[in-house]
Amino acid sequence: MQFNAEGNVLTARRGGETLRIEGWGENSLRVRAVMYDGWTGNDWALTEQPATPDCKILIGEEESGNGDGTVGKVPCAEIINGRIRAAVNFAGVISFYRDGELILREYYRSYGGTLSKGSRCLKIVNREWKGCIGGSEYQLTVKFDAYEGEKIYGMGQYQQPYLNLKGNMLELAQRNSQISVPFMVSSLGYGLLWNNPAVGHAAFANNYTEWTARSTRQMDYWITAGDSPKEILKNYTGVTGRAPMFPENLMGLWQCKLRYRTQEEVLTVARQYRLEGIHIDQIVIDFFHWTVQGDWKFDKTYWPDPKAMVDELHSMGTRVIVSIWPSVDRKSENFAPMMERGLLIRTERGAAQTYDYQGDCVEIDPFNPETRKYIWEVCSRNYAAYGIDGFWLDNSEPDYGVYDFENYRYCAGPALSCSNMYPQMFSRAFFEPMRAEKEETPVNLLRCAWAGSQKYGNVVWSGDVPSTFEAMQEQLQAGLNIGLAGIPWWTTDIGGFMTDDVNDPDFRQLLIRWYQFMVYSAVLRMHGDRGPYNIPPLDERDWGGGYLHTGQPNELWSYGEDNYRIMRKYYDVRIAMHDYIRELYREAHENGSPLIRTMFYEFPEDEKCWELQDQYMFGGRYLVAPVLHLNEFERDVYLPAGTWKNVNSGERIEGGRSIRVQAPIEEIPVFERV
Repeated sequence: MQFNAEGNVLTARRGGETLRIEGWGENSLRVRAVMYDGWTGNDWALTEQPATPDCKILIGEEESGNGDGTVGKVPCAEIINGRIRAAVNFAGVISFYRDGELILREYYRSYGGTLSKGSRCLKIVNREWKGCIGGSEYQLTVKFDAYEGEKIYGMGQYQQPYLNLKGNMLELAQRNSQISVPFMVSSLGYGLLWNNPAVGHAAFANNYTEWTARSTRQMDYWITAGDSPKEILKNYTGVTGRAPMFPENLMGLWQCKLRYRTQEEVLTVARQYRLEGIHIDQIVIDFFHWTVQGDWKFDKTYWPDPKAMVDELHSMGTRVIVSIWPSVDRKSENFAPMMERGLLIRTERGAAQTYDYQGDCVEIDPFNPETRKYIWEVCSRNYAAYGIDGFWLDNSEPDYGVYDFENYRYCAGPALSCSNMYPQMFSRAFFEPMRAEKEETPVNLLRCAWAGSQKYGNVVWSGDVPSTFEAMQEQLQAGLNIGLAGIPWWTTDIGGFMTDDVNDPDFRQLLIRWYQFMVYSAVLRMHGDRGPYNIPPLDERDWGGGYLHTGQPNELWSYGEDNYRIMRKYYDVRIAMHDYIRELYREAHENGSPLIRTMFYEFPEDEKCWELQDQYMFGGRYLVAPVLHLNEFERDVYLPAGTWKNVNSGERIEGGRSIRVQAPIEEIPVFERV
């Protein structure tokens, strides 16, 4: 290994690979490598240039077995940035230390007496580059040692019942309800960002950890050390960006359903809320209010005067957001010009089609700046000009008809090499021009995100999930982990998205439990596709705003008087917490803290808190224990050390123990730190 130190950077060369390690933020290091000096120049998620740290670099020698029973001297090096140190041996294997204690080491099982775990004949190396046949990219695999008892969190949102991701295999790919944000937080006191938007996987196995990019030119990961998850997340968002300050007038209730079909339906709902004395901060107009996908405009048959509608809603203090899909139907007026100018995704083989729901569609390529400019000009003319306040960027993964990533290509390269960044680029097509035109923070709703998406005004929701208690349990894990991956503005469809029968008493119980949970979250948003589907279409055309089905009503009063009374009660709870919620959004803006937090985020010294996944902290004050099972009317709650007040009964309780608490349908167990 040939080492060189220059300023803040340690480089090493061996076998055609160039390794580069440098200080990148407080107590943090960025590690990159390429074959044959093929540097890309991409910073990907590391968009915030931190102050250049004063690193210490040492190059020396260490003893190593020669393979013949003798011992010789071989080169080695290390770089230190504050509390983190990376030591590189002669084979290029990197070991990371926090305050002198080993926290992570690359996995290596080959010849060499002083290498990881001693000499091995397996010929497994720490960084494996396999050339993609016929291309300039590589399939890259990077392995790390596994550690007994380590717990791993973050990584975005996966539909599974696990909060601790140790033992999990995670696909690094975007799908409807799956959000890959490749930043992990370890119980050993470090965080690691896999700074690569390529499709691949991450395996946190008991024998080793493995990260794979199926098509890439450069290895790039970033590691930080800290005493607590809060410190780690602060370091991470310091280099990837933090959410802007959330507007105060969006912290209450958002109203939505699949789907309001006419402007009169929207206005009727808004007027009824006003009569009920309930203020809705924002009303959402869902899909197929348009003519065909890709026209990005109201169907005038059912939305004859959008400006008058928006003006009336604004007079009530209600903002308006409309659904935008990235799919462009061949029948759209925008298909031919966008295809001609190369603004749509290319297919490598077969027909030019990427999406087939309700039309023969190709989706936009937001990696192309000309695409982003084109779509904003259309949406500005057809929506923003009427006063529309924000955009629901649905299907933002994008939702492919078939997830054959190897068959798609963007202007930035093969989809395999960068597709995970698609939702962020889609969001930037709207956020950046809106930010340039308005003083206030643009807020858009997305179904997907990637590392750094928190910068771009994204409220991320958990996708089209089933209306079951099992799904509700999974959303809690999803929300907690995506918060630890740096995405604080997260929400989910109250009651789940897919409901066969709104009159089912089991569903109505689920709806109440889910609603209570979301009162103590970043965004309280009513949404769902509610059966039975016995409402006839508005017309017989096979296109336009009238032909597609609509679900049953989904307003607070739609589920009977008893349920309405409970939801109205917790609406009042939400409104009463306005000032507190504003401060939580301020924390997210200032240090990256999520609004809903794992127990160990607030109590990292309490080992019990690292095991809990059925309760959480809403900020630093409220402990929330949602009811996650059908016909469950009491549950166990763990209270960390200190004094707690039962919000429902007013009782004061000394913590450091588990208690049994009543949870009638009218109440969610909540405890306040005092």
